[in-house]
Amino acid sequence: MSAQVLSWQRVKQLPAPVWLMLWGNFFVRGSYFMVWPFLAVILYQRYELSATETGFWLTTAALTAVVAGFYAGHLSDRFGRKPLMLAGAVTGVLAFSALALADTLPLMLCCIFLATLPRALWDAPSKAWLGDLLPDSKDRELALQGLYFMVNAGAACGPVLGLWAGLSGNPHSFFITAASYGALGLGLLWLYRPGKLASSAAQTRPSHTLNFAAILQLLRQDQLFAVIILANILINFIYAHADSSLIQYLTRADFPDLVTLISSLVMVNSLIIVTCQFPLLRLLGHWPVIKRIHLGVVLLGLSQIWFALNPVDWFWGWLGAMAVLSIGEAVLFANMNVHLDQLAHPALRGSYFGAASLYAIGYSLSPLLGGLIIDVLGGPALFAISAGLCVLVLGCYTAAPRLRRPDFAAYKLPG
Repeated sequence: MSAQVLSWQRVKQLPAPVWLMLWGNFFVRGSYFMVWPFLAVILYQRYELSATETGFWLTTAALTAVVAGFYAGHLSDRFGRKPLMLAGAVTGVLAFSALALADTLPLMLCCIFLATLPRALWDAPSKAWLGDLLPDSKDRELALQGLYFMVNAGAACGPVLGLWAGLSGNPHSFFITAASYGALGLGLLWLYRPGKLASSAAQTRPSHTLNFAAILQLLRQDQLFAVIILANILINFIYAHADSSLIQYLTRADFPDLVTLISSLVMVNSLIIVTCQFPLLRLLGHWPVIKRIHLGVVLLGLSQIWFALNPVDWFWGWLGAMAVLSIGEAVLFANMNVHLDQLAHPALRGSYFGAASLYAIGYSLSPLLGGLIIDVLGGPALFAISAGLCVLVLGCYTAAPRLRRPDFAAYKLPG
């Protein structure tokens, strides 16, 4: 891929719907992270839930969203992106407004489940929509890279702005997230107003009439895709240790001034992602996407080795390991989406991006399994195991191109 993927001329030529996606995701994720990370605190302070009870409900809600996201991608292939994306926006308005007003535990838990659905309904159809709008592969790569950047920028800015405005931890700030989804939905309606997108790729998007069972059968035949899904579940499992298991390990090790260390780790991760993603894309722009993924996995593995060997009381060592992990993340995660876009048949982009929601299984299971390993074997053993899993991921990506893919022609798919 040429480094021209980042040319200013290419950026300026991105159509208005792409900019809606980029800025919309920035504001939605930013407002979401103003409060969502404090939800565990709200559940404890208001309803006195234990850590285990809180973890159970949040994990169950996240896994429910995985199933919903899988099916939403399929529905967007059959019935169009617009209905699913509008449903996601409307659900976001209702769910986060309800979260702001919930005053009993059963209602709060119902709202938590509901609040995981907007992203599930929006994510796969919106990424598929980018593919529909941008026939040029370089434009699609730039848009997917930009989408990952804006989501991370929103996640980095949201908590800071929330603290500055005194909103973090205040349940009523969920209204801001609801308003962000409302603005996103109105922007989508504006773009789809009569005559606006009549001749665009979004209206001539390939469609199919395959039911969900047929899609599942097709995906089961795609051995290459199945191995990539497994590899990316493992990647998310390994990466999530930095958000959960690492904190558990440092807490149990009685690290002095733990709050300062945790805040510094979050800051290092956010700064590197926001400042390094596009310079790294320019630097590695001539590399094939699969080679970039290999590099990201290697960096992820090196960070796990560093975590495993770092003395518990070496403050700067933890920051150095997080820096290596963050560079790997900047290289890896956006290119996983680009690779998935390359694998998907044009008429099945929604279904493939929907199936990619299974990646979240790794992220969801990481706190539970990571905590168990820490309790039984200790923190260094957990990170050593994670480094070994990185080798397995590299093996999956190396073997995948030799595996069987389905005969798309047999399904009479357009495009």
